[in-house]
Amino acid sequence: MLGWDERLQRETPQSREQGLEVGIVLREADLGRWRDRLPELMAAVAAAGIDHITVGDHISFAGGHGADGLIQAAALLATHPALAVQTGVYLLAVRHPATVARQLATISLIAPGRFTFGVGVGGDDPRELELCGVDPRTRGARTTEALELVRRFMTGDQVTFRGRFFDVREAAIQPAPDPPIPVLVGGRSDAALQRAGRLGDGWLALWVSPRRFRAGTDLVQASAERAGRIGVSWRHTLQLWAAFDETRERAVSRISPVFERSYGLPFDRFERYTPCGRPEDVAATLAPYLDAGCSRLNFVPEAEGLEAAIEAIATVKRLLGLGATVGSQGPAASIAAEITPRPV
Repeated sequence: MLGWDERLQRETPQSREQGLEVGIVLREADLGRWRDRLPELMAAVAAAGIDHITVGDHISFAGGHGADGLIQAAALLATHPALAVQTGVYLLAVRHPATVARQLATISLIAPGRFTFGVGVGGDDPRELELCGVDPRTRGARTTEALELVRRFMTGDQVTFRGRFFDVREAAIQPAPDPPIPVLVGGRSDAALQRAGRLGDGWLALWVSPRRFRAGTDLVQASAERAGRIGVSWRHTLQLWAAFDETRERAVSRISPVFERSYGLPFDRFERYTPCGRPEDVAATLAPYLDAGCSRLNFVPEAEGLEAAIEAIATVKRLLGLGATVGSQGPAASIAAEITPRPV
């Protein structure tokens, strides 16, 4: 039987790998406002040329908020025949891997080849883990063990496993997802990057500089090689907040209170990683990430409304795509030539 990496390379559609892929993150409030018009929303995203939708996953975050990642994904996938959906990130540490593997297999039956499983350790709100009976100090090790089991279950083979957190004896989850579901591993630490190299099909980066992005992907590759994984078709992704408005100052004013409410910290702690302004400004800020090897972006947008955010992200994709096809100049130099000067 083919191994996971071989099956993924052979069976996953290649169309999105030919250039820049861009996604938009839908939040709890977005889904609430559009719940009666989800097919219209998905059609608008697809018509704009955005490649996928990303959904988060929380059980009880920042005072009790959240939405289940896999339920959101299944609902969105059922409303459009072609648009892809991704979790970013799913809190695997608070679930049993057999249950998750069954949910993933079911999603694959509904929408084969259109779902990407982004996982992370969580911990932004430790009470969320404690609520589920998980010691926050064990979330990394628990995620690693659970992800190893999920991947083994998704082969469809019989699994026997004895670990620190889970014991499985001669169990299987069938049918196996066909094509295989790609796995992105989120996180900033070296431990997360090593987890991505051993068990992922890409790194889901957040709050990193272009330099750290390139260094991180190198670490992922080294970890994969130590695990005997050669020739992986990596899907490294940068997930980022971005604020859109007519000026950078107005965009910063728009997003600052959102960060203070969500994270309880001032925006200046995140500012260097959060592009703000017109789509041209955002594209110019992101171009160095393309130079560092990034080819997938997930935007968490702040704009006048979701429709405005979709339009702005589509423009950023166009500008970055132009830069990415120019050749030896590189995206940063090419986009600089594309942007029109501001009026003075």
